[in-house]
Amino acid sequence: PKYADLILDNLIDLKPDGTFRLDQSYFDYCTGLRMTNAKFDELFGGPARKPEELLTQRHMDLAASIQAVTEEIVLRLTRALAKETGARNLCLAGGVALNCVANGKLLRDGSFDRIWIQPAAGDAGGALGAALAGYYHYKKNPRSLNGGGDAMRGSYLGPSFPQAEIERRLHAVGARFEPMAEGDLIEAAARDLADEKAVGWFQGRMEFGPRALGGRSILGDPRSDTMQKTLNLKIKYRESFRPFAPSVLREDVAEWFELEGDSPYMLLVADVAAKHRHAMTAEQQNLFGIDKLNVPRSAIPAVTHVDYSARIQTVHQETNPRYHALLSAFKRMTACPV
Repeated sequence: PKYADLILDNLIDLKPDGTFRLDQSYFDYCTGLRMTNAKFDELFGGPARKPEELLTQRHMDLAASIQAVTEEIVLRLTRALAKETGARNLCLAGGVALNCVANGKLLRDGSFDRIWIQPAAGDAGGALGAALAGYYHYKKNPRSLNGGGDAMRGSYLGPSFPQAEIERRLHAVGARFEPMAEGDLIEAAARDLADEKAVGWFQGRMEFGPRALGGRSILGDPRSDTMQKTLNLKIKYRESFRPFAPSVLREDVAEWFELEGDSPYMLLVADVAAKHRHAMTAEQQNLFGIDKLNVPRSAIPAVTHVDYSARIQTVHQETNPRYHALLSAFKRMTACPV
């Protein structure tokens, strides 16, 4: 993060308690059509990267620096909040709460015993807030607590579709399909995944929020060292370096990752367990950019970031039994619950 001091000296006035003030002269977000302006470009030695541009060291350094400053702000704010209130539980919302790397560091910091993050923490979550405000505040309906559990139960708040509607749509586009009993479907999908095929998973209610959580998901075998590139370039049509996230059986998460608790909404980053990592050679360590990223560094390379971390979803039998059954079948075939 070589630009972190430059950011702190010019862009942001950061106080010890985490409160801050941005110098808006570097930004056009509120008054124009761009996030930043020419003054920002001059400070950091060039314009913002275009999607089709190759990644350079400057791009990576700038991203790492902005991330480092963001994490420092989050930690200062939450430490001050814990000290001031004495609270041991923390709920987060807002777009920055989707920063899963910062969330993981916040959890490991230990200022709070339990952290819950609204899964649609970005702007879209305002719709849920408006609905709740209308129901409880304006309609004066009584509010009951459920004893401290997660009342969202997996964030599957969107629509589901009956079998007849699904078949009608498939016929309309000329798709070939075969209706299957649920157990047979799960076995067939798990076998395809074990054979390194990509699977489109469309089951039950749709997720509310930006993460695919086993309702509408593109699935692949995390053990494959080509799966990440294949999904990005042939299916998602995005840069090959973009990461994929692991879904793991809740009961197996501590066996595969350095995480003891729940992460049902894919909003926490933790490291792959040391016993599943592959050490990199000196030659591999000296590689740059995409070449270094493509080095398999664990038993599940398709979901392992360059620093051995992963953005984890814990899958719970009680909130998504069908997806849990799929992962269980995959584990039975491969000894991998991810």
